[in-house]
Amino acid sequence: METYVKVTSTEKKEIYKEIIPQINALLEGESDVVANLGNVAAVLKMAFPSISWVGFYLRKQDELVLGPFQGKPACVRIKWGKGVCGTAAAKKETVVVPNVHEFPGHIFCDPESKSEIVVPLIRNAEVLGVLDVDSNQFNSFDEVDREYLERLANYLVNLF
Repeated sequence: METYVKVTSTEKKEIYKEIIPQINALLEGESDVVANLGNVAAVLKMAFPSISWVGFYLRKQDELVLGPFQGKPACVRIKWGKGVCGTAAAKKETVVVPNVHEFPGHIFCDPESKSEIVVPLIRNAEVLGVLDVDSNQFNSFDEVDREYLERLANYLVNLF
């Protein structure tokens, strides 16, 4: 099986257009959720140099527990409704934070993190977890990220 992922563009939207089909091909035929989420995190980290941390927190009762990720060691458990991840999960909506220092209750797992986007993984109105992406630059995430990461999340929930 081919596992090499190729990115030729430097434009954000074009990068997503390149990597989404490659992620689909990479995950095709693999049923292990942890392996698949690990590969998705790796592809996103590789494709976007501005990403300092990317990974998944998976729902265990009323907490989010660290799953596959790429980057520095991270907080293991996040309470429902706390921080950016817990807020996105509780609200069942994507949260884009241009400056994490201005987000009330932000959990600083990485003191170098400056901006963040968290996309909930929702199937049949149930939150299965979240996709969390951090950058060490302010204002890294926008509507393009929201659109493509939500598309990716909608695909990923079918793997659970």
